Amino acid sequence: MASMWLLPTLCLIWLRMTASISVSGQGAALAATRTRAALSLKLHKRVASVHMSEGTLEKKMAYFGSIGVGSPPQLFSVVFDTGSGNLIIPGDTCKSQACLSHQRFARENSSTFKRVHCDGSDLQHGFGSSKVKITFGTGHISGQCSSDTMCFGDLCTPFSFIVSTDESSHPFNTFTFDGILGLGLESLAQGKMFSLMSTFINNELLQEPLFSVFLSDSDKEESEITFGQINSKHMKDKDLFWVDVAGDTGYWQVAIEDITLDDKKQNVCENCKVAVDTGTSMLAGPTEVIAKLRELLAVQSNCGNFDHLPKLGFVVQGRILNMMPEDYVDRSGNSCRLSLMTLNVPPPKGPLFIFGIPFLQRYYSVYDRAQQRVGFAVANHVDDVPPGLMVQLAARAP
Repeated sequence: MASMWLLPTLCLIWLRMTASISVSGQGAALAATRTRAALSLKLHKRVASVHMSEGTLEKKMAYFGSIGVGSPPQLFSVVFDTGSGNLIIPGDTCKSQACLSHQRFARENSSTFKRVHCDGSDLQHGFGSSKVKITFGTGHISGQCSSDTMCFGDLCTPFSFIVSTDESSHPFNTFTFDGILGLGLESLAQGKMFSLMSTFINNELLQEPLFSVFLSDSDKEESEITFGQINSKHMKDKDLFWVDVAGDTGYWQVAIEDITLDDKKQNVCENCKVAVDTGTSMLAGPTEVIAKLRELLAVQSNCGNFDHLPKLGFVVQGRILNMMPEDYVDRSGNSCRLSLMTLNVPPPKGPLFIFGIPFLQRYYSVYDRAQQRVGFAVANHVDDVPPGLMVQLAARAP
């Protein structure tokens, strides 16, 4: 489920949702020693206008940061993606155009590189495969399961990842970042050794077994991801509340009770689930729910009713998490379009909604691996924060 800013609407979401992986292998353990730490990494925003297959022009957005892989470290720009589970970077043996247009990992230049089975175990022990193929509805990646040192600033650890040896042109040739670093729950990863948070926790590298994300749409402040700590300066009124992860799909997904317009329940998505996804550039949901919202919101294409559109809210554990019209409408001059895309995820992982970047620019989010829960707080931005974003249902007047 990694929808990126420059892809056709559902392309990279389906990259994660419909991935089919063929591999075998056995397990082993990693070792790392370091004082427990907290680390914040700056994230860079990139926005592009992309021509869609149906002839429309859409803005796609992504936030990415830098990591170092190997000894000495080779730098890669990656999207920190809560909707997938593995680190995937191009390898220098990959000759497809999608690889050649990006930074490629040169294993011969790293003194600590080794190939591993695709369950993380050493290649020379037992049976298994060091190769993996991931197929998608719109493309594929073939790669080798590998292990090396990975660094975030001065925080380093041995880590298993996938080095691609072949990538289809669509969609990967359009990426302007090098790779994807999955931060989903462990079951989304190739194995425990491929899960970043599992590695951090097992090697006792973090002060706390969690990470948090602050995304800003303004050039006046920096977006960041923080490992091992909650950064209270990013929370408006310091009001963080926790919601348990619902289900065992591997996504950071929570239950939503309904959808609201101006704090009024609409009975259009009762007892739904939503995945919180830093790798998706829009909001997404089941076709029937999106169709109903289009009808209820009735956004005029000439923006004639933009100033009168309601807040769009999601009821989560007795609180309404609201979004403003500028969050769910793509406005360009006098042209307006509802920026909610359809996504039909079949059971058992679906159906579900996706809280993508527009939601995460409004809400600071925390991902607690140990207690399997997600925290939300109104994000504290340098620009004015609209009133009434987070509303307690019990506190509303009848």
